[in-house]
Amino acid sequence: MNMVVTLLLLCAPVAWCYSSGLVMDSCEDMWPHHSGLDPQTRPPPFTITSELRRSGLGEVTVQLQAAASFSFKGFLLQAREVGASTPVGSFNLTTVDSQILSCNHRHVSLCCSTCLSNSVLACLSAHNLSTVSASLGVFVQNYSTFWIDVESSVVNLTGEGRSSSSTPSATSTPSPTLAISSADCGVTKVCFSQPSNCDPAVSSDCYFMSAMVLSFSEEALRFELSGPSDGYVSFGFSDDQIMGNDDIYICGKGRTETIQVQHAFSEAKTTPQTLPLGNVSDITTTIQDGVISCSFTSMNPIYLHRSSSISRNYYLIFAYGPSSNGQILFHKGTFISTDKVNVSKPLIVPKARRPDIIKAHGALMLIAWMTTGSLGMITARYLKEIAKGQRLCGRDVWFVVHVAVMSMTVAATVIGFILSFSYVKAWSGGAHPVLGCLVLIISLLQPLLALLRCEPQHSRRFLFNWTHAITAITLKALAVAAIFTGLTLIDGSGDQWMMKVMGGFVGWEAFVYILLEALFRWRLKATGKHSFMTVNAIIILFIMGNLSFLVALLVGIGIS
Repeated sequence: MNMVVTLLLLCAPVAWCYSSGLVMDSCEDMWPHHSGLDPQTRPPPFTITSELRRSGLGEVTVQLQAAASFSFKGFLLQAREVGASTPVGSFNLTTVDSQILSCNHRHVSLCCSTCLSNSVLACLSAHNLSTVSASLGVFVQNYSTFWIDVESSVVNLTGEGRSSSSTPSATSTPSPTLAISSADCGVTKVCFSQPSNCDPAVSSDCYFMSAMVLSFSEEALRFELSGPSDGYVSFGFSDDQIMGNDDIYICGKGRTETIQVQHAFSEAKTTPQTLPLGNVSDITTTIQDGVISCSFTSMNPIYLHRSSSISRNYYLIFAYGPSSNGQILFHKGTFISTDKVNVSKPLIVPKARRPDIIKAHGALMLIAWMTTGSLGMITARYLKEIAKGQRLCGRDVWFVVHVAVMSMTVAATVIGFILSFSYVKAWSGGAHPVLGCLVLIISLLQPLLALLRCEPQHSRRFLFNWTHAITAITLKALAVAAIFTGLTLIDGSGDQWMMKVMGGFVGWEAFVYILLEALFRWRLKATGKHSFMTVNAIIILFIMGNLSFLVALLVGIGIS
């Protein structure tokens, strides 16, 4: 027993902790010194707000705030002059969730190691200073998750400076005079719009955003955002042309139908996570005749997960869609810049066209499940009875046609899947890839199960017939659902006309199937046999209708 205890003690990890929270080693570098761990690079869900309390007396109220559903277990806070590394002023405690950390025998830091809070309020006294100062903080969410160099807004101790709100969203008084236009695009500001080069001051169907560097600071950007929407318009900065890992600003309806500006970050394809608004000021919003418009100034840095270094070049992503009770829902439309853009250099940004490989994927899937797949199912259901005795290459005609067109369907599905996956190289697109994978798997299983079928005269052949038919109907339904979800990703038109065309196709197919089935059964009951000419004419009409819908959607994909 003693040996076991000894071995356990020898294997125990060595750890140093600061139970008091008074980490003297962090006074100089503002680093929590969690051995072997690096700070987070994604946007912090915490903000520091500094607000001048009494002009001329150097009293500043400092608030540490966590975004909704977040809390920090520890923090370290100092006030520093802009461009300097030495802490200034002294803190006075206003809450029991914090304590003074003396650095070089001065009460210049505030800290906490076990506060587990989402808000801390402090008072900073810096009456002997008159220069501009800002608060610098470190936040620890848990031992392995922490952020450094979190800055507050700049405060002028003489009362002439500006500070900004740290709430996750901000609502401004709607201004009917908010004028956003394409004037000075490419001259003093970066502009990005759909349709290209549209002017929101002239057209209510114009989706538009602009960015302009303000004269007083290269870090200050004035953003304008406008577009027709029943919920929100938004833009984001990304390191690729795929949605996910984006720093986003949203202009949309809140719970009370007023327009709010929100700052958010998107993880993969999930709903963007709301962040504190940070250094955003001068917010103006309006909604008029269904057009949502916002303008605001931001001094927030742009954070992206995968960015290994600070960069000013990003892809621009614009998205719009509905909202519910202040919560944004899946977007109706998006457009993305062709290349990375430096928003500090005036430019009219061209939007990216849909990659040809993705267009080919969509075209193959439409051909497979709007034409060849439909023809194969009708052939097996109706030509099997009315073309009895007619043979081709030693096989029934219906069977030869069915196998040929369904083989083309499976081949088009496999090729389309490979094209899409080879381009995206990741799991993205919400429900669309899930449905696509199910269609691919079942498409491959159907012919394999058909090869294992028993003879037509076998007593249990009906089991295969029913299983094969039910699987085919399920496959068709999944394929149609996959097409609908795919069209939502590429249909950037305001009225979603491609979705309406696809809805018309589904209605047309259902109508013809019902008509054929009713005619098939009525004719058999009335005469005891099927009418080859009538059924054949309806099938030809069916194919012509399908081709009309198919051509319309192929054109839509081509111009997307």
